[in-house]
Order: sequence, then structure tokens, then C-alpha cells
Amino acid sequence: MEPIRILLVEDNEGDVVLTLEAFESIRLANSVKVVNDGEEAIQYLNKEGSFADAEEPDMILLDINLPKIDGKQVLQYIKTHERFKVIPVVILTSSASERDINETYSQHANCYITKPVDFSKFITVIKSIETFWINIVQLPVKQN
Repeated sequence: MEPIRILLVEDNEGDVVLTLEAFESIRLANSVKVVNDGEEAIQYLNKEGSFADAEEPDMILLDINLPKIDGKQVLQYIKTHERFKVIPVVILTSSASERDINETYSQHANCYITKPVDFSKFITVIKSIETFWINIVQLPVKQN
């Protein structure tokens, strides 16, 4: 199986470290790139500015509570642009709000996961993401 490219959109440095440590602890061989706000996420996808050489991600882990442009707006941008709409977007956020869950699914999020606070439970979540989204699911093949 070929490694996949994951874009992590997360503004909380502690959560970034936790996510990367979780991926490392399960020895995930995939490439994980990190951007810290919604504006950077859109620039990354469009290969703008410092992201001119960015590789298009195969999957996006998206927080919804982001500065500049929030995650719901980023999700809407992704799912309304032909080039990006097939990229699976997994919402990975601290919010358990029913409103956030409903809004993101109505904007075609592929999955909604509330981040557990406990590290061991967080590892379990990351393992579940790996098992399902990387080992089981067939991701779309990029068309050039």
C-alpha cells in the first residue's frame, strides 16, 4: 500500500504535537503536513505563497475552531470546488456541539470525531482513523 498524504489543519500547538505523537506511536508511514489556520489551509490547497510546492493531500484532518477562516468555511470551500471535493475531510475537533456536527455533515464532511482529552484514548482515535481511512477505505485516485 502506498503512503497517503494527510493535511492536518489545527491551530492549537498542543493538539498538533499530540496528533503527530499519536501518528508516530502507531508508526504511521504516511506524510503529515500541518497548517495552523483556515487561511493557510486554502493557500496550501491552491499552492499559493510558501505552499507553491505543496502536494495535494489524499485526506484532510480539519479542526473547526480555527482563526482567520474557520473550519466550517474551509470545509465549504473544499466541498464546493471541483478539484478538492473528492478529498475526504475528517473533522477532528474538541467540539461535541450537535449544531457543529449537523452543520459539518450538511456541508459534506466525511466523518466527525470529537477529540478525547486523554492521550491513550486519543491514540485509539488515531488508530481508528488509520485502520478505517488508510487500511480499509479506497481513496479516490488523483486525476492529473
